[in-house]
Amino acid sequence: MLSNFAASAGFEIHVASQSLFHIGDFAVTNSLFTGAISMVIMFSVFAYVVYMVKNNKYNRFIGLTQWTFEGMLGQVDSVIPDKKLARRIAPLALTIFFVMLFGYWMSVLPGLDSIFYNEVPVLRALAADLNFTFAVAIIVLLTVQYFALQAHGPIGNLKRYFRNPIKDPIGAFEGLLEFIGEFSRYAALSVRMFGNCFAGEILLVVIAVMTSYFSVVALPFFLIFELFIGFVQAYVFFILTVIFTSLAVESHGSHDEAQPNITDHSSTHATKPAVLTE
Repeated sequence: MLSNFAASAGFEIHVASQSLFHIGDFAVTNSLFTGAISMVIMFSVFAYVVYMVKNNKYNRFIGLTQWTFEGMLGQVDSVIPDKKLARRIAPLALTIFFVMLFGYWMSVLPGLDSIFYNEVPVLRALAADLNFTFAVAIIVLLTVQYFALQAHGPIGNLKRYFRNPIKDPIGAFEGLLEFIGEFSRYAALSVRMFGNCFAGEILLVVIAVMTSYFSVVALPFFLIFELFIGFVQAYVFFILTVIFTSLAVESHGSHDEAQPNITDHSSTHATKPAVLTE
């Protein structure tokens, strides 16, 4: 139905990104081209922030940026009690957030699906390319496994997934589910980001076609909505990266061994011995 509407309206819907030109054997797609633009914008913004902070010059935008960084670092510390590990994972998580955010926000650029080169739309958000979101998910997966190996060792990390089905059948079943979930959660994470961004691009084009001359009035509301959705999706990718790392490091061993990790999160940890002695 959507394809028929798109054909009658004069535009085409392509799930996969399209090639604009080639550099040797390397194909430069529209999502890659738009992603490069988003990276230039992102680095320019943060270069401006760094320059202003170093020169002790502040405005509302600088304050908002610092507040965002401090708030997100605080969330990393609250999820991962190990401060050393939190500081190691924070750069990756924050980088993913801002790359996803700027990449998603490119979907609201004016001229989407109206600027063509070699009969191919030039603008397509980087987050609307499943190759990109899947690649970021793989990076997160490898990073989480790296920290899990450091925390538990090779054998201990394998025991998180593979246990003796005779001695511990329930644990073996849980480990199997954990092994399957280790891949499915990242696949779902990448598909969620891709689906939201791709659907958002289609939504904006459809609204522009349906409202015609009134699109000047109708589109701003949907543009603001897409900016908000982009922030939410980038934040989801950020916080799940931190949560997956915390789970991989702490979810090991028996319930008795895991108890100290649980009590570390409690603000009343100091009162625990007194309760136990009673």
